[in-house]
Amino acid sequence: MAQKAAKSLAARNASTLNRTHLIALVLHTIYLLLHFTFNRPRSLKPYFLLAGPTLLIEFYLERLGRPRYTDDGNLRTPGEDLGATGLTEYMWDVIYWTWGCMVSVCLFNDRVWWLWVVVPLYSVWLAYTTFTGMRSGFAGMGGGSEQAAGAAGGESKRQKKLEKRGGQKVQYR
Repeated sequence: MAQKAAKSLAARNASTLNRTHLIALVLHTIYLLLHFTFNRPRSLKPYFLLAGPTLLIEFYLERLGRPRYTDDGNLRTPGEDLGATGLTEYMWDVIYWTWGCMVSVCLFNDRVWWLWVVVPLYSVWLAYTTFTGMRSGFAGMGGGSEQAAGAAGGESKRQKKLEKRGGQKVQYR
């Protein structure tokens, strides 16, 4: 049963990578043809600066997710799951966003490359939300508001109720 899952993952990865390479080839060819055919006052600097990392990401995903076979045709490794969440998902987002920017630049002009600024801003937002989520997760491990307030001399609601009923007062050392 595990071999079946590995084979389906290998087939899915191979088709995803082939489709990705084909779309990238078509988009880059169209962009370069339009650049050299119409000879608009386009600079290739933004293209190389912004599409270059996408090509590096694409080749990294190729290396990561391409299934490997033995000499006799058996599946050796299916590759990593290209549909995984986390960093892999972020890399796909960067690829898709760059493709959208390339299509927009082909249709309009080079100023549309400024849309690519959204990618670093999105990265900063993800890092911030991850950090604040981790910080609130650590709050229950001793840095929480009730425990910290109790240790500093304040009392929690539970302690106040116990004292109101005549229970013993909690002493801190």
